[in-house]
Amino acid sequence: MKFFKQTIRDVPLDGQTVLLRADYNVPLTGKGEIDDDFRIRSSLPTIRALQAMGCKVVIISHLGRPEGKDTSLSLEPIGQRLSQLLEKEVIFVDDCIGDRAYQAAKRASPSGIVLFENVRFYAEEEKDDEVFAKKIVHASGASYFVQDGFGVVHRAHATTHAITLCLPSVAGLLLEKEYSMIQKAMSAPTRPLVAVMGGAKVSDKIKVIKAFVEVADTIVISGAMANTFLAYRGLSLGKSKVEPDQDAILDEIYTAVEKKVGEARVDEFLVLPVDVAVSSVYENSERREVPVDGIEASDMALDVGIRTIEKVDAIISAAKTVVWNGTLGVSEFPNYAHGSARLALALATHPEIESIVGGGDTVDFVLKWDSRRGGSFGHVSTGGGASLELMAGDLLPGVESLLDAKR
Repeated sequence: MKFFKQTIRDVPLDGQTVLLRADYNVPLTGKGEIDDDFRIRSSLPTIRALQAMGCKVVIISHLGRPEGKDTSLSLEPIGQRLSQLLEKEVIFVDDCIGDRAYQAAKRASPSGIVLFENVRFYAEEEKDDEVFAKKIVHASGASYFVQDGFGVVHRAHATTHAITLCLPSVAGLLLEKEYSMIQKAMSAPTRPLVAVMGGAKVSDKIKVIKAFVEVADTIVISGAMANTFLAYRGLSLGKSKVEPDQDAILDEIYTAVEKKVGEARVDEFLVLPVDVAVSSVYENSERREVPVDGIEASDMALDVGIRTIEKVDAIISAAKTVVWNGTLGVSEFPNYAHGSARLALALATHPEIESIVGGGDTVDFVLKWDSRRGGSFGHVSTGGGASLELMAGDLLPGVESLLDAKR
């Protein structure tokens, strides 16, 4: 499937100064250090490709949700890690507009790499302010804008939308890869296509679930989301997290499923847990497994049980494409990560399956689980909300505003 926007391969970038929007919104430790550099590593192919074209690369990004200038959310540590990964100096500038940024970008060598400070230090970023975007463009001295921050393109911000009104704008290699892989899974998957959907709330993923009802061959519902489905089916969930007031939405989902596969096959198509691991507390608790109709009043369902794990394993083994968004349990606690670990193992040991892993908690889990740092899966997405909105069929402002591909 040809990508519908122009990329860095389609415009004359040789020797140009390029303004690159990356997504370096990485998790930090309690000490403010980088906890995982996955998003930084994911940006390297685009940066290296631009360097091979002789480009000076000025990079912009955000980190966290600062209110004004907050040094604990500075991109300086990102620049240090990026320099290590590239084995090349990265010049960090403690602003993204103004004379300091302008002079640093201007003085950088023709093949230099410059990283500007966190764009969210300015409220204008999230207001999609064109004047602010023009100030960044002026400071960079760039002739082209490259959008490579897939994790932010679902937002119309100054560095995703307004900036494309100021410079000819194309996609980077990461953005192209992310968009193309997810689009293929939704519109032309290798079948059978299995969607594994978890997370806390049905309401957060209703559009995605509805989209998968149309395109998937099987949907596995897990995590806290499954509690809401089980409660809807009349089961007692004890003290488990159950999202209230979702009956109308679930009525819609089950009606759509029945229309697609027939009443007799509803539970084959929309697969719920048959057993769960429960406890009355989260931490330092013994894992106890019960059937879904055996949950006691003081119990919380915290993971899927072994019968469900084996059922999911059989479904995955027969799949050709798997989209996984949402862990199967409270995976930050080892006792309740069994389901997620078994699913990760099933995907990692079946390389013939086209697997796409997305969602912040799921990505965090697989990166910590996988000794190959994500390499055991077909694609680990850098976008949470962006991947969900793309799967749901929504337009992404930061992609739509790029130059259209030539026919």
